Amino acid sequence: MSLELQELSRLASEMDGALFWDEKYKAIYATDASIYRKIPLAVAHPKSENDVVRLVQFASHHKTSLIPRTAGTSLAGQCVGEGIIVDTSRFLNQVLEINEQEKWVRVQPGVNRDKLNQLLADKKLFFPPETATASRAMIGGMVGNNSCGANSIVYGSTRDYVLEIKGILSDGSITTFKATDSNKTNDANGFVQRINTFFKEALADTTLQNEIKKEYPKKSIHRRNTGYAADLVLDELEHQKLDLTKLLCGSEGTLMISSEIKLRLVDPPPSKSIMIVPHFHSIHECMEAVVTIMKHKPYTCELMDRVILNCTDGHEVYKSYKFFVDGDPAALLVVEFRDESQNILITKMDNLIRDLKSNSLGYSFPRVEEKDHKKVWELRRAGLGLMANLKGNKKLVECIEDTAVALEDLPEYIREFSEIMDEFHQTPLYYAHAGAGEIHLRPLLNMHDIQDRKEFRLICEASARLVKKYKGSLSGEHGDGRLRGEFVPYMLGDKIYSFLKEIKHLWDPENIFNPGKITDAPKVDIDLRFDHEEAAELPETIFDFSTTGGFYHSAARCSGSADCRKQASLGGTMCPSFMATLNEKDTTRARANALREFYSKSDLSSIKSMEAVKEILDLCISCKGCHNECPSNVDMTMLKGEFMHQYYQKNRIPFRTKMVGKMDALNKYAHLFPRFSNWVQNLSITKSSLGISPRRNLPAFYKFSFRKWSRFFTPSKGCTKQPVLFFIDEFSNYFDVEIAIKAVKLLDKLGFPVSFVDHAPSGRAQFSKGLLPQAYDLARQNVHAFKNKIPEFQIVGLEPSCILSFRDEYPKILRGQDQQDAKMLSTYCFTIEEFIYNQAQLGNIDSSHFDTKNRELLIHGHCHQKALSKVDQTIFVLGIPSHHTVSTIPSGCCGMAGSFGYEIEHYELSMQIGDLVLFPAINKAHPYAIVVAAGISCRHQIKDGTGKMAMHPVEVLWEALV
Repeated sequence: MSLELQELSRLASEMDGALFWDEKYKAIYATDASIYRKIPLAVAHPKSENDVVRLVQFASHHKTSLIPRTAGTSLAGQCVGEGIIVDTSRFLNQVLEINEQEKWVRVQPGVNRDKLNQLLADKKLFFPPETATASRAMIGGMVGNNSCGANSIVYGSTRDYVLEIKGILSDGSITTFKATDSNKTNDANGFVQRINTFFKEALADTTLQNEIKKEYPKKSIHRRNTGYAADLVLDELEHQKLDLTKLLCGSEGTLMISSEIKLRLVDPPPSKSIMIVPHFHSIHECMEAVVTIMKHKPYTCELMDRVILNCTDGHEVYKSYKFFVDGDPAALLVVEFRDESQNILITKMDNLIRDLKSNSLGYSFPRVEEKDHKKVWELRRAGLGLMANLKGNKKLVECIEDTAVALEDLPEYIREFSEIMDEFHQTPLYYAHAGAGEIHLRPLLNMHDIQDRKEFRLICEASARLVKKYKGSLSGEHGDGRLRGEFVPYMLGDKIYSFLKEIKHLWDPENIFNPGKITDAPKVDIDLRFDHEEAAELPETIFDFSTTGGFYHSAARCSGSADCRKQASLGGTMCPSFMATLNEKDTTRARANALREFYSKSDLSSIKSMEAVKEILDLCISCKGCHNECPSNVDMTMLKGEFMHQYYQKNRIPFRTKMVGKMDALNKYAHLFPRFSNWVQNLSITKSSLGISPRRNLPAFYKFSFRKWSRFFTPSKGCTKQPVLFFIDEFSNYFDVEIAIKAVKLLDKLGFPVSFVDHAPSGRAQFSKGLLPQAYDLARQNVHAFKNKIPEFQIVGLEPSCILSFRDEYPKILRGQDQQDAKMLSTYCFTIEEFIYNQAQLGNIDSSHFDTKNRELLIHGHCHQKALSKVDQTIFVLGIPSHHTVSTIPSGCCGMAGSFGYEIEHYELSMQIGDLVLFPAINKAHPYAIVVAAGISCRHQIKDGTGKMAMHPVEVLWEALV
């Protein structure tokens, strides 16, 4: 073992938390949400303040560096470096104290912003700064970047709410900096006194004072993060104060590492809101309108342009969120007012519209209902990931996306900026915080092309010159980092830059804290992640990845926006394993990074081992949450299936996986003796040989198969409605036979004639295990079995994951005419809930078919329904009987995920996932509430986790049928 590894191993043994230096961890932490990539020395997950002290001491002794990180959503590369990544998000994530009377909260740096406000809501308190990444952004990162957000025109930035910062200095000492009186701050080794003396003496220099007043952005620009906040320190001293928290906010982890942060809180925003979305024919007209709008003091004023609106066309979820768009606007502004009085809100809206019209600004002014506001903001927030998915090699690059100018300068600034972009033959993206004078601007560049790389630098330089002309801030909220650090000397001048370097040296003489950010930054165009994005010669894939640029680029398209780090209490399904472990390794982002690294050309790749990739993919439970929740459209279920297929071309298929692949054939024989098979399969020796958890009971075989029953079924004579072909999935055939029988009888009673054809199993198990040649054969057989029955029949299935394979996997795995047939067939395949919903919309099913008994129904949606269908349709269907009260559990994945939760090595995690939201919600429900779940895996997980038997929606409707 080398000296370096020996020392890292010794450090790991001394920590309460974890330290990793293997190739997989280093690869998945090599990038953030920026355009940069750097392989770190190691990755630390500190569990205590003492761990951070140990890391600082280690870095100081061994002359390495520490790169603080929480969610890793930085757009300027603050979280990229070659030292030790210090990820505080996994363990240092506790809310330590809430003082309701004095309105403050004390937190660790890994506390999530939205989760914090969720906790504060019951106490009627609120932490305002709201970044676009608020569902995964953390307080430590928000302090580091001095984050703002859509509501900054009312609430300002994070800096305005920081009361204290406790952290570890470069010598390993722990100090708390307070926003009140610096004389009361505890002083570690006289450090604070030295800092106070330094600033008082340096800023007594009138030449430096004048330089700061001359070169720093205009004071009216609240969003200003260029360099260290020396201008604010000067303001403090002029008022006989010295608040060093203002300096630490926006310092990007270059001065110390925080361990606790105390935040000022405010009352929640007014409960009522009204939103209008003025549409404009041009960007310039839109900017003129901003000046007018801001006179009306809105709560938010956010810009979206035509580019971002067009990005949503290929994404079904966000495409549906464009319901309010009228025509083809060049830009629109999302303007929101808040107040406790609806009458005041309407008056404000009417006055604004009148003002805009009188100034000939805007052509359409739709009002968005309050229930739909979330959709508009989701569309706005999805911008980062969606923009990464433009077809072709040219992408919208985040190089000048953070400039801010005074509001009165905004129209002329944007006009000049547009002229500069015309010189580069660019039609850039415009979006974000128009009301605060900050527009996110992104040019369209192919960063693999040498000429475009040169243009990237020229655009950065031209943007800096223009911002300086208007005395704006090159960094409004995202920080300098790697992206703008090179231009800090130009923006602030050599004298101030020398002063900033003195600040850095005084706080961090060994340069261990996040070096190369703000000061001494490398050139803007080196260490780019594009340098490493070149695919090796890849084998032919089974899945068709042609629509996403091939297998490699389907993973590489991950923007790093970290939507996959959203926590369970905030809703959504994506990355249930991360929700349970809070380990970056278990995110879609990490898996995409690992695939991109492994499949890069060997001289560019940092992951050489297929086993390392397999380990990172292991906890992907194929929930398909990323199918519609990942704005970059990284479908990890599909990517994992393909990778495992490639892995099995070079490695032995495990016995258990082989058995899963042969499940239907094995079940066919086992079902000949159902009682005996049920006894044998739950023997300890059987479970042990199959790697099944002893705490699980496998599904019981029914006394006869559903297929056998179906041979004797004849539709009633009164069935004259839409004829149905019933898809007999492999689970309904052997286990849920009673439910399948009730489904057929229900359809029959409702007037829909049901018939059957011979067909193959769905291939669900084979898809999930990467047994793609088998899955291909099954998909082909099923397409051939059903294609000639369309359009006379509609195909209806009971198990969501099986019937929805027609819609998802079949068109992606087949080729040629079979693929075309699969695409055609997919539009005629429905879950039984979808079918009943559609027929109810046509008037063929209504409440008269059902009784009036009161039933309280609690729905857990199947992951594949959430990704490929709509749980809302199940809610509607179960609400057709007039006395049903229907609600949904805000759960993600149940945790069982097919065979995943049965596997002995995954059992504990499976139950942790269930215990995040699902199990507690059921346990707290009224004892008479009926739990409803469409998936067989979900029902078994609910039984194992809560002791309650969940019903399939079909069972509920059958019971209610008259």
